[in-house]
Amino acid sequence: MAEFNTEALSNLFHDKAVFVHMGATFTKSQELDVIRKKEIIYKHADIKETSVQINGSTAIVLNRIRLESIVGGNEVVNPFVVAEIYVKGGNQWKLMAMTFTRQAHEYKLN
Repeated sequence: MAEFNTEALSNLFHDKAVFVHMGATFTKSQELDVIRKKEIIYKHADIKETSVQINGSTAIVLNRIRLESIVGGNEVVNPFVVAEIYVKGGNQWKLMAMTFTRQAHEYKLN
């Protein structure tokens, strides 16, 4: 996402994927447009903690991060928990959902 590589992301994202950013919900094509148009520019993500849970063909990845980005021309810094849900088809994992939830307080994932 930080590299604006929409071709690689298109291959990673499931066709029915959903993305939630601060209450706004996007489809795969809408998310790729946001990235392509640089409506959100990811400058730096400081990953504080990561948790991975795999159950059969589903994986849940939780990351607690401090994200520096530019949104609507404004530089912002926010603490988030980013939840990613992946599904496995054959030998390939596809991102099915990604949510960014802003954290009011610091806490551990586990």
